[in-house]
Amino acid sequence: MDVMGDKATLFETGRFVQPSGREDTDTPDETGEIADEAAEELRQRLAAEAGDVEAMSVLGAMLLRRGDLDGAEPHLRAATAAGDRAAANNLGVLLHQRGYADEAAGWWRIAAVAGSTAAAHALGRHHRERGDEPAAEYWLRQSAEQGHTLGAYALADLLEHRGDAGAEHWMRAAAERGHREAAYRLARALDRKAAREADDDGAPVPDEAEQWYRQAAARGHRRAALHLGTILEKRGELKEAGRWYLTSAKDGEARAACALGFLLRDAGDTENAAVWWLRAAQDGDGNAANALGALHAARGETQTAERWYRAAMDAGDVNGAYNLGLLCAEQGRTPHAEQWYRRAAYAGHQEAANALAILLLRAGDETGAEPWFSKAAEAGSVDAAFNLGILHAGRGEEQAALRWYERAAAAGHTEAALQVGMARLRDGDDQEAERHLRCAAGGGSAEAAYRLATVLDSRRPPEPAHELGEPVHRRSECEEWYERAASQGHRRAQVRVGMHAAARGDVVEAARWYREAAEAGSRNGAFNLGLLLAREGSEPEAAVWWTRAADAGHGRAALRLALVYARRGELAEGQRWADRAVSLGPDSVAERAARLRDALRQELSA
Repeated sequence: MDVMGDKATLFETGRFVQPSGREDTDTPDETGEIADEAAEELRQRLAAEAGDVEAMSVLGAMLLRRGDLDGAEPHLRAATAAGDRAAANNLGVLLHQRGYADEAAGWWRIAAVAGSTAAAHALGRHHRERGDEPAAEYWLRQSAEQGHTLGAYALADLLEHRGDAGAEHWMRAAAERGHREAAYRLARALDRKAAREADDDGAPVPDEAEQWYRQAAARGHRRAALHLGTILEKRGELKEAGRWYLTSAKDGEARAACALGFLLRDAGDTENAAVWWLRAAQDGDGNAANALGALHAARGETQTAERWYRAAMDAGDVNGAYNLGLLCAEQGRTPHAEQWYRRAAYAGHQEAANALAILLLRAGDETGAEPWFSKAAEAGSVDAAFNLGILHAGRGEEQAALRWYERAAAAGHTEAALQVGMARLRDGDDQEAERHLRCAAGGGSAEAAYRLATVLDSRRPPEPAHELGEPVHRRSECEEWYERAASQGHRRAQVRVGMHAAARGDVVEAARWYREAAEAGSRNGAFNLGLLLAREGSEPEAAVWWTRAADAGHGRAALRLALVYARRGELAEGQRWADRAVSLGPDSVAERAARLRDALRQELSA
């Protein structure tokens, strides 16, 4: 039971009874203290032999503290018989250590009735161990109300166990009197209460809770130090967070060692991070074992990585099985990957369920994949929801696909938001389309940025004319989105940016974007670059880009080439490109190309 602990407290000494088998080790620094203690014991022994009751009680306590139960008992019994309440309490402690719990309780009762708060506390704990909660509460309350710290803590623990609202009052009383476990538990209670009220586990920790964590940590409570480190890390105070993680880790808290490892890794110190992860993993921390596995996997040390992933799994961390699946998949060991994914998925790992579904889908088992996608999506996997959308879209089930895309988009999935935006565009709902495209574009989707730009571009009013009749060009939001998409390599966006630059008269900028699009394979970019070069008097270079565009299926580029060769007098080559323009279209181009082809044919046959 938490309230009992593993040590009984000696009355009014502030010390703990040591196990009887303890060996004292003398050091040069302790020699003087040991000599003083021996002298004090001799003085108390002489006084006790002379019949001094207080000396009997003090000598009994000294021997009990040292673990000399046989030597302590006669002195404590003699002092108790003379009415010394401290001796009665300590006699109870001695008998409790010997295993005579009922006899110990009898002496504690005598001392408690005589006003010993320590005895009342010990008696209350005795009754709680026996399952007699009303008696336990009575004596613990007697102890707590008279200012006994341990009594206040034990009473708070009892009341908290019963769900009694008065628990916080006594936990606070114990914490205020310096009880570090009470300070920690009070902080945890305040923390959880704030999270419930905010309906958010990630809600900020209240200032009062943080103060109690800090007090408990300062008194050496390793879990409080861990929580304090977590609070500070979330706040960005990494240096102080690291100090508390280190304090907790040195005291044996594996989770703190693991957290310290991640802090060091993020600071670029993987070598020391690995040291703390190793320490935590050896103490059974699965998260640290996974981190070590990932570290070795990144170095190409797959066997060592696998060993640590297995250690994580053995520690009860389901991520170990998932990571083993990833490792096997990277090595092409598909059957083993499926095995580990299944193990993690059956244990409720949502991303493992999604990975398993992808594996089955790639193997052609769509029937087997769909339930795992559904299970992962229902468990909260955003990727699985998106993949279900793809699955339904592939079957032509557009409404079902849209529902899953919307679910994934609501959780922040960029590509899902793009798909929803495009669906809304097809439905003619520009407002909803814009909203989703903005989300996707903000998430880094070049296609979404381009589509958003086209929506905004279509709404843009004509450029107002300057008072002298020249157009005035103002930079619009749609241009910003075109440029964002273009900078991400989106070819159609690059062409649009080039067109806007050309409209401003910035030929150099326009040529740069057209050339970038053309070199990436854009036939419109190549055609527009050709036009720009032709206008600047570089028709031979223009013909090179028009040839690239025409070879990629651009009808107008083929018609331009036909005109170039006709002007040069190369009629047969001009006729060939005119024929190509007729076949490529569109209709207006095909019509003009046909007239040119016929004229060239007549000229050749004349």
